[in-house]
Amino acid sequence: MQDDNYEDFEGLPAPVCRVIKELSLLFEISKRLHESLEFKAILKPVLEKLVGTMDFYHASLSIFNRATSEILGEEHAGLPISDLPKNWGALLSRHTALVIESARALLIPDLDEPENSVEVVNETTFATPSFKHGGASMISVPILHDNQGIGTICVIRKNHSVQDMRGDWRLLTLIAQLVAQSAKLRQGTHENIEFLRRENVRLQEAVQKHFRPDNMIGNSRAMQLIYHHIEQVADSQTTVLIRGESGVGKEIIAHAIHQRSSRHLRPFVKVNCAALPESIIESELFGHEKGAFTGAISMRKGRFELAHSGTLFLDEIGDLPPMAQAKLLRVLQEREFERVGGSQTIRCDIRLVAATNRDLESSIEKNSFCQDLYYRLNVFPIYVPPLRERKTDLLQLADYFIEKYSKIGNKKVVRISTQAIDMMMGYHWPGNVRELENCMERAVLICTDGVIHAHHLPPTLQTAESSHTEAPPQTMQASLDAFEKEQIIEALKNSRGIMAKAARQLGLTERILGLRLNKYNIQPKLYRPTKIRQVHTSPE
Repeated sequence: MQDDNYEDFEGLPAPVCRVIKELSLLFEISKRLHESLEFKAILKPVLEKLVGTMDFYHASLSIFNRATSEILGEEHAGLPISDLPKNWGALLSRHTALVIESARALLIPDLDEPENSVEVVNETTFATPSFKHGGASMISVPILHDNQGIGTICVIRKNHSVQDMRGDWRLLTLIAQLVAQSAKLRQGTHENIEFLRRENVRLQEAVQKHFRPDNMIGNSRAMQLIYHHIEQVADSQTTVLIRGESGVGKEIIAHAIHQRSSRHLRPFVKVNCAALPESIIESELFGHEKGAFTGAISMRKGRFELAHSGTLFLDEIGDLPPMAQAKLLRVLQEREFERVGGSQTIRCDIRLVAATNRDLESSIEKNSFCQDLYYRLNVFPIYVPPLRERKTDLLQLADYFIEKYSKIGNKKVVRISTQAIDMMMGYHWPGNVRELENCMERAVLICTDGVIHAHHLPPTLQTAESSHTEAPPQTMQASLDAFEKEQIIEALKNSRGIMAKAARQLGLTERILGLRLNKYNIQPKLYRPTKIRQVHTSPE
């Protein structure tokens, strides 16, 4: 029937089977394009369906984002490019770029004579070229978005007639429109996802910045967790137990908790339990009445009274004597106490923060620490890792201490040498941040040229045995080579990778310096400043 046929532009009826195949193919491709948000995952099945249905030699599809020049997908189906004649693969690559740039379809009626290519503007163009029956031809159709090429669909087929080529062109144009709509939808979705991802990163950075106390330094994951714990517990009345090795900064964390609490305008009282003799520790904590013992010539308030409505920090609480532990437990339970030698009950409103470098669980097993007191203290534990477990914070801490002691000593120290950094990163820092601070204070003191060198660091950092990094003994020549390499690297850093300037600084010729660079495998370009390439885009 006439209704079952369609007519081409020369008035000849087309076979019904082609109409059915094309409609079936378009339906299948439309379904495929909605199966996944990942564009690359659907291109291959679409092309394989196209090649299998229309009996093409080869089909390829490429699509990219014009704004970012990012390739969204590129796939091939049918015969591999390696199996095609060499000139066909070259034509495929060259004409793909041409079709995207011109946003117009391109026809090569005979791939053996590619110079007779035809730029397809409309249907009538197909009547112009002469086709070689039995040869191979190529059609490349642009994928358009806002009248701009964002990709191509290209097929290579056995050449039959103008009518077949025109039908292929119409079919590829319809498929290109489907792909363009799908790409536009996916691009919008990906842009929204990318916007949400960037917003998430921005908010996380803002939150992390908000969590970071002003008196603390470090951006490692461990420190970020500590900042988060401080923010969680600061404005509550919960007892906090800070655990970690000596010198990690437990007192600074306790002070940060106080500063972020609602008690920040009230007293912050510190007590080092390990520094107080057992005979007077009870008096120091709870106070005493006049005449309570020999030498008590007047009434004295204890630290609990002095910290009323504020925060009391008990450092090294693991060293507290058993008798004082029992009395401290009662204060934490009842919030009241009596002075030594007194009978009047005094109520106190304090926020308790304790710290220890001891293994309290082992102390409980040895009966040297009260188990009930442990449970009262360990309500909200915060663990501070040693410096050797957060080496990413080391240089930031070192810079802070250098700046601090440079101001105190009225000196100008601008940086740390490479060898000094390597030594610091390789050291195990048993004294943690406290030891690092002492090292930087000493280095600033003896520094004379504005740079912290390896010989400015304490001997403990320079000795392999003390840092548990024993290495085979070096010969004199190896030591000289290491020193020479360090001097060359320092000169390249100062000259920003310019060999001529570095050679003058070292008193060498460029030729000699070049030989030394080859010897030590040093690349000057690594020390040159990175150039930021600006991408200019034409206004839409």
